[in-house]
Amino acid sequence: MTPPFRRHVLYLPGFDPIPPRRYRELYRREGADQAAISGHRLRITKAQAPGFAWTVHGQVEGRDTRTVIEVALWSDIVQASMRQGIAGTFAQLARTSWTYIATGTLTRLMRLRRGPVIAALYPIVVLLVQLLLALLAGGLVAWGVVALGGGWLALPAGLAALWGVLVLGQRLDHRLFAYYLMHDYAFTARHRGGYPPALEDRLTQFRARLRDILDDGPDEVLVVGHSSGAYLAVSLLADLLREDPPRPGGPTLSLLTLGHVVPMAAFLPDAGRLRQDLAWLGRADGIFWLDVTAPGDACCFALCDPVAVCGGGGEGQKWPLVISAAYTQTLSPERQKAIKNRWFRLHFQYLCAFDRPGDYDYFAITAGPQTLAQRFAGRKPSPARITRAVGARP
Repeated sequence: MTPPFRRHVLYLPGFDPIPPRRYRELYRREGADQAAISGHRLRITKAQAPGFAWTVHGQVEGRDTRTVIEVALWSDIVQASMRQGIAGTFAQLARTSWTYIATGTLTRLMRLRRGPVIAALYPIVVLLVQLLLALLAGGLVAWGVVALGGGWLALPAGLAALWGVLVLGQRLDHRLFAYYLMHDYAFTARHRGGYPPALEDRLTQFRARLRDILDDGPDEVLVVGHSSGAYLAVSLLADLLREDPPRPGGPTLSLLTLGHVVPMAAFLPDAGRLRQDLAWLGRADGIFWLDVTAPGDACCFALCDPVAVCGGGGEGQKWPLVISAAYTQTLSPERQKAIKNRWFRLHFQYLCAFDRPGDYDYFAITAGPQTLAQRFAGRKPSPARITRAVGARP
């Protein structure tokens, strides 16, 4: 009897303060949908792992499989960076805008893809509109108080109205996401593309955990990085492979990056560590690296080769294999209509079911019986991929 194909997935989320159970429930729900569409059989149970993890018992493409999916947590670092309050967030707005503009990073990003740059400008515009409305409300209330003869109350009343509008804007952020996105971009800009000490320490912990996973001996160890987690995954694997190259006969090591925003960090002036990691990993042996984006995802740098556009391409570059999730082909018109203009939903579609799946199927990749290299053997990169160097060289 053929033993189950064993895989361990280490998933690195993007800038997300939400507890990791969200990712388990997303996998459970969307996996059930994909199973009904593609004929997979998936059953989820609790995993025996030191972190937050679950086990997927699958029967996919005619073979039994067992996958442990473990979330590499850094949500506590995200949460700590978001404790700014209203005044602190507006101060972040000023510092972040200045960093991207004064260093020329914004101009270079615009030359690459305008969609994610417009998405980056969204929180700035929304917060400035809120500030303008607050100033108008404060001025009108102060004028009204003066007109009613309460001149000495005009200033405190105006300030109270101003602050009330700003508080209302903050409380509506579960719909507007302006504060959340501002904290996201400010986190990267604060160190001008460098990793803060807390994040470097966490990457060291991830590296130790990844070594333990490799030592456990599954058939494949798959590192998945989504959004900002994509460039963390690059640095994690570059550090691991430089220090401890893969051993013959050990597990297959694979990297899957989804919806990456690498240029938002790598184009900043102090991102030399990230640019070096990109250039090194793009030439590394002992790994298969697949990068998946979609032009329909305005929050990512769609089809931009993260190594090449950041200046690390050229002779000897092997990775990544850049392909498109092709939402217009892999999602039915009905499903496209249902998620149209929902930026965050489109940015998470890589982790969801496709009702007209092509060769990219997140659940076949994570719970199927083939390694990433086997599944995409012979696959050519997207003809629309962008490889021109726009960012600073390593």
